[in-house]
Amino acid sequence: MTLGLSLLTLLCVTCISIGQLLFKKAAATLPETMSLVALFTNPWLIASLALYGLTTLGWIWILRHAPLHLAYPFMGLAFLIVPTLAWIFLGEPLHWRSFAGGALIMAGVALASTH
Repeated sequence: MTLGLSLLTLLCVTCISIGQLLFKKAAATLPETMSLVALFTNPWLIASLALYGLTTLGWIWILRHAPLHLAYPFMGLAFLIVPTLAWIFLGEPLHWRSFAGGALIMAGVALASTH
């Protein structure tokens, strides 16, 4: 994969990760008794679905230009990005195990994306 395509793939994974935070915010703001009106008027949910939709289109473009066996391992980075963003923006705890697991995943991504 070229550097540019790798960066676009990383951007796609980052947007998917941000979408997860938006889903968390949406879930936190939903009423106890959910209704379709509550779902369709939840701005966090609308934003997360819009971001996921755009990111899906980006992912399709990436797959048009990169083999799946090279692009897909990047999705593993979400296991590091999501907890880090949740710690920064949502105040969730971040443990050393997250970093250790993230380091292993990054090593796997690096290994899988080389020839």
